[in-house]
Amino acid sequence: MSHPRDPAAPARAAGLLVAIALLWPLAVIGEFHPWALFEARNLRVMGGFLAGFLPPASDREFLACLGRATLETLAIASAGMALAIVVAVPLAIASTQALSISRIGPGPGRRRGVMLRAVLRMLLVVLRGVPELVWALLFVRVFGLGPAAGVLALGLTYGGMLAKVYAEILESGDGRPARALLEAGGSRLQALSYGLLPGNAQELTSYTVYRWECAVRASVVMGFVGAGGLGQLMDQSMKMLNGGEAASILLTFLVLVLAADALSSFFRRQLGDAGTGGRAAAIGPPSLALLALLGAAVLASFVWLDLGLAALLTRESAASMADFMASFLPLDLSVDWLLKVGKGSLETVAISLLGTLLAAACGLLLALPACGRHGRALEHGTRLLLNTLRSVPELVWATLMALAAGLGPFAGILALTLHTSGVLGRLFAEALQNAPPAPREALLEAGAPSGAAFLYGTLPEVTPQLVAYALYRWEMNIRMASILGFVGAGGLGQLLYVELSLFHYAQASTVIAAMLLLSVAVDAASARLRRWLA
Repeated sequence: MSHPRDPAAPARAAGLLVAIALLWPLAVIGEFHPWALFEARNLRVMGGFLAGFLPPASDREFLACLGRATLETLAIASAGMALAIVVAVPLAIASTQALSISRIGPGPGRRRGVMLRAVLRMLLVVLRGVPELVWALLFVRVFGLGPAAGVLALGLTYGGMLAKVYAEILESGDGRPARALLEAGGSRLQALSYGLLPGNAQELTSYTVYRWECAVRASVVMGFVGAGGLGQLMDQSMKMLNGGEAASILLTFLVLVLAADALSSFFRRQLGDAGTGGRAAAIGPPSLALLALLGAAVLASFVWLDLGLAALLTRESAASMADFMASFLPLDLSVDWLLKVGKGSLETVAISLLGTLLAAACGLLLALPACGRHGRALEHGTRLLLNTLRSVPELVWATLMALAAGLGPFAGILALTLHTSGVLGRLFAEALQNAPPAPREALLEAGAPSGAAFLYGTLPEVTPQLVAYALYRWEMNIRMASILGFVGAGGLGQLLYVELSLFHYAQASTVIAAMLLLSVAVDAASARLRRWLA
């Protein structure tokens, strides 16, 4: 008797052929040459550099410098988040439909309200669509080297991100109390304070804490363009090929990311506990104590950094910034330059997509031992590897991969693969741990091998979640792929870095516009794919 054939096999084969047909041109554009890693010259260069990592630098003078850079990184993240909240709160209130009077009936201000929200949402797209590293690079050109550029860059980019998510949280919650207050003649501030915040305070605060954790990583990256902190110290050590100092800084990266994760998880647990004690809002003595602690940390950050932001409000500074921004207009739309920008855009797409796909495959392989079903020792070892991969910023990976594989987009693909494997591996492991065990156990009881039980019992249950995680990460990777060229990893970032270095601002503004359009396009494509898969 012949074995029954899988009815889905033809569809799978057709899908595989379509995927190969689509990915092959991207692999060519991205110069995907894995064998370059094993060329003798690259092996010698990379081996010599890595050999210099041991032992890590531990002299007193360098450790003192490392400690100051670490505190500066934490201060930049905290001050940048405070500025982002100041930017995000009014934008979120003005752009959310949850506080729109037009929702409770027609009126003379309905059209103005719709137009205002549309304009504000476009502003949010611009703020969050331009990577924070690009903002930092622009601010460094205006204000010089130092943490002020990093704080302002975080304030703009994260302000746009926070405002968008704040508005979505307010719109997704129960809007009936707010509408009732508006219908009764209450103001928008009263509707916000007494109608929306009590039911959404916990989620809003939890997301803000998570974004601070992300800001710590971002503040490290921005140091590569002179915005201070650990990134600037790492950039100096890498350029001098000082492996011992680089090793010490990488270890500090790891400790800092793990500490930020732990602190963020602690804050979220406290907020969760506060929200399950019978109150709708996460407001109580523990939460107030946490807010006071965070406020003290933010104040200490501004004092430590001594940014001199008041000087930015002077007439001279305003005129200087206006002149600098005016130099970016008009955009260079010549055919030759647009063709070059188009090529850089294709390289950026190839870097982000191939890096995300490879990371999804590697992340799934690493998630299997990390999910706790193959022994505690293997789980802890794999999780340490995942934390190490994601604690090293993409720009650092790109610098190392440029040594291993040469300059070009392939170094960017490898950098995204390594970092994103750590991120997705952790998320995938948590998804596998939370998967319903019944289908897998039923197959095991029926005599199926463990591999088949996983493929046909566990994997189908978590595939939608895994795909959603990968798509979300692709949205983030398209922004990161846009700036990996700052260290020679191809794409739009390399074009932007060269043009800004040559003071060709009209050409640079075209590249920034391409980055923004690319980010918006990938966000829209990812959202459509998620809806289609849902």
